[in-house]
Amino acid sequence: MIRTVAYVRVSSTDQSENGHSLAAQREKVELYAKLHGVELVAVIEDAGVSAKTLDRPGLQRALAMLKAGEADALLVTKLDRLTRSVKDLGHLIESCFPADTGKPALLSVSDQIDTRTAGGRLVLNVLMSVAQWEREAIAERTKDTMRSMRANGRVVGRPTMGFDEVEGADGKRMLVANETEQSIIARILALRADGMSYQRIADTLNAEKAPTKRGGTWAAMTVRGIARRA
Repeated sequence: MIRTVAYVRVSSTDQSENGHSLAAQREKVELYAKLHGVELVAVIEDAGVSAKTLDRPGLQRALAMLKAGEADALLVTKLDRLTRSVKDLGHLIESCFPADTGKPALLSVSDQIDTRTAGGRLVLNVLMSVAQWEREAIAERTKDTMRSMRANGRVVGRPTMGFDEVEGADGKRMLVANETEQSIIARILALRADGMSYQRIADTLNAEKAPTKRGGTWAAMTVRGIARRA
């Protein structure tokens, strides 16, 4: 029987909205172990932790067990419990699940993955590549939608320097130009064209008592952001 450490994880969103409870994941890995003749040596959890990074206490303990030879495989209910990043997955495969020996192995219940086989490793890489593509496609669509809304004068978040928020005839928020702020933007661009650094421009605006969008004083990073958006 292959000695296996199971890793289960939930974020707050999973617990409240998607029902991926720790208890449900534990039940799945225990059932998998019985059906596939796997010796479950430990079940390690990360509660309320995002998969955006591999630097998670529970995951690091599980990986340490593999490195120490205390387990021969890592079992998860689904790949997204382990990571949502193709880059991080690639790092894990290279550092923890070498292809030449097949040990330690990575096992996934829902994805039916077993990296002890070439087919299992192929399925693993295909699934994660598709997942990465989906996230990038969603990000692109969101960016295009926001760009379109801005082009049509619709408010997306708080108004930036040079614009004020008003209520349109249809009751929806719209943007209108703020002439005072537009003149400050023009001033920033002119000073930048003269070769001034962002810090010198900020110092100049503070000396001239030019108002900022949110109040307070001008900083080099604020000037830089406005210049790049203009």
